[in-house]
Amino acid sequence: MEKKLAIITGADGGMGQVITKALVQAGYPVIMACKNPEKAAYIIKAKIEAIYKDAIIEIEPINLLSLQSVRQFAERFIRKKRALELLINNAGVLSTGFGKTENGFEETVSVNYVGPYLLTRLLLPSMQAGSRIVNTVSCTYAIGKIEPEFFEKGRNGSFFRIPIYGNTKLALLLFTRELASRLWEKGITANAADPGIVNTPMITMQQWFDPLTDILFRPFIKTAEQGAATAIHLALSPDLALVSGCCYANCKPKHLPDRILQHPQQKTLWDETEQRIQPFLTTITTD
Repeated sequence: MEKKLAIITGADGGMGQVITKALVQAGYPVIMACKNPEKAAYIIKAKIEAIYKDAIIEIEPINLLSLQSVRQFAERFIRKKRALELLINNAGVLSTGFGKTENGFEETVSVNYVGPYLLTRLLLPSMQAGSRIVNTVSCTYAIGKIEPEFFEKGRNGSFFRIPIYGNTKLALLLFTRELASRLWEKGITANAADPGIVNTPMITMQQWFDPLTDILFRPFIKTAEQGAATAIHLALSPDLALVSGCCYANCKPKHLPDRILQHPQQKTLWDETEQRIQPFLTTITTD
């Protein structure tokens, strides 16, 4: 039976490349969803196609800083009446300074949470029983908080990149769990992948001691292949066809504390996000 499509955001990044290659190897036609696809994505596509002659890879632009861009991506996909089997929300940023999007969200919040949320919601009509959603989170969700100024500033008070990053990853994990509960009867699963600390350009403090940190620390963190392994496992393992609402790390279920499992803001965060992105959630017609 012919496999349905897979979409990977941030497919031209370190882990995104690895995930793309793995899904192509597994026989999936893949759409690489990238912010700036003009150069890097086409080089990656060519390299994969040189290895797998039957590879079917498309490249589509998407900018998670812009809800208009996310909506346009979803419209292009849905109007082609294509079935979606795998959605890997892999893209993420660790911003070095405060910035606000055209839609009024702090930039890290938009890329790591609101953009993937909207994309997932818009693409759900293209999914059916057996489809899987995998959201890339981070161990930093453990320090995350959803505070009153989360959407506009990432956190209450002044900009501090690590807590804001953790807040967005907590939000994405709570979204994953709430989504899983709402999709269970439809047979669509949603799980979170914690890749650990991965050796990518994102790992920098933008401080004078970064060169020393690179020498002492970077050799001991995960490669892109090691970091991507858990998302690939969640996407492809036949043993996980009925697993949903879970977080995995190192390809194994990760124990979540009661603070997460019974988080009082899980549903209210869903409701507030729905309200804030409502103008972009209208049904996309295929006529």
